[in-house]
Amino acid sequence: MKKLLICIVLMAVQLTCVMAQPQDLDAKYATELLKPGTEAPDFKLKTLEGKSFKLSSLRGRYVVLDCWASWCPDCRKDIPNVLRMYEKFHQQGVEFVGLSFDTDREKWQQAVEQYGLCYTQVSELLRMKDSPLAQAYGVRWIPSMYLIAPDGKVVLGTVLSDKLEKTLYERCAKPFTSNVEQLTIDGSKGRLAAVIQKPELPAGGQCPMVVLSHGFTGNKEAQLLTLVADSLQAHGIASIRFDFNGHGKSEGDFQEMTVPNEVEDAKCVIEYVRDLRYVSKVAIAGHSQGGVVAAMTAGELTANDISAVVLFAPAGVIRDDAIRGLKPDLSFARELNPLDPPEYIEIWGGLKLGRDYIRSAQTLPIYATAQHYQGPALIIHGTADRTVPYTYGERFHDIWPSSELVILDAFDHGFSQCVYRVADLATDYLVKTLLPSASRQTAGE
Repeated sequence: MKKLLICIVLMAVQLTCVMAQPQDLDAKYATELLKPGTEAPDFKLKTLEGKSFKLSSLRGRYVVLDCWASWCPDCRKDIPNVLRMYEKFHQQGVEFVGLSFDTDREKWQQAVEQYGLCYTQVSELLRMKDSPLAQAYGVRWIPSMYLIAPDGKVVLGTVLSDKLEKTLYERCAKPFTSNVEQLTIDGSKGRLAAVIQKPELPAGGQCPMVVLSHGFTGNKEAQLLTLVADSLQAHGIASIRFDFNGHGKSEGDFQEMTVPNEVEDAKCVIEYVRDLRYVSKVAIAGHSQGGVVAAMTAGELTANDISAVVLFAPAGVIRDDAIRGLKPDLSFARELNPLDPPEYIEIWGGLKLGRDYIRSAQTLPIYATAQHYQGPALIIHGTADRTVPYTYGERFHDIWPSSELVILDAFDHGFSQCVYRVADLATDYLVKTLLPSASRQTAGE
């Protein structure tokens, strides 16, 4: 019986580890899809409306070929992703074509109407295993998606809409020229290096300002933060990114950094921007440990100080890890006695994490402090986050009645599957929350 229990426990642990890891479904289901650089086979089919359509008629433009069927549950699950890509990239010249493997025309049409698939739809009305096009394109699983270049060659074949979306951003998104101001601000441990981006404003004009906080050992140039800053500027909202004490180009010793003094850094930045004449209101956003800082800062300030909060994979696990004696890289620190931590522990990059960080983290009132904020909030977290399980993000949602929660399937802690989508989600929320409708229309909403 004892051996049986041990086996069950080990199996449960292994299953948990497998479920927590992002799955590379392409390695399993996309092995026969056409490789990049291959000429995309041309075809001529009837659309749902009975018109003749030829793929080669779209030469000169990027084309997304979406292989799907109304009877496919995974396809139906992916439809919101595809529609979001269509809405964003079709106006930038990308064409979308749905290739259905339905055999029942009526059910195909019902699904197109039900889900609002407004782009070109074609079908052979053959089962996938009987379809010449499925054979030509190596489709053995749906949904399968292709990005085809203007010259008619395959850029990407994948069963993952996240991967296609990321490639679209990298290939087709319009470049953005940011308006950047470098500055320093007094912080808890010295001067903080910061960057302000703001839109062009009329004389005497005002706009909201979003304070962007990076994560543990990160800096203000993190891709997620710069993407959000650029997008906010394009929508008429200013932002400030800064390096916490002991990070990046800011003053201070990393060994002296703690979450409480990072909260003080954030307060200093907020105090600075609130005095800028062009700032109408202030919001705060943060990733990982920066998310904890953002939440606690909002909780410590008055309701009039913070107009919105956005948390990206907030690291509410910090306190639990410090109590259990876990290093930040998730390896169990046998030499670290959580009741008597050493002066410092060495982590990556030659950095030394100080005793004060560990001790303060063990009693850090993360949720007790954050719950004092009751305004608008958005929490974004991924189910494959092994650094901070998404349940910690769910808890912020639980204590904030006015919050929205977005759980991204199979996304990791850094949102590497498609960081662009996360930036768009945050921007859309902040625009909706901070700008009146007239201003959103003016900014091209």
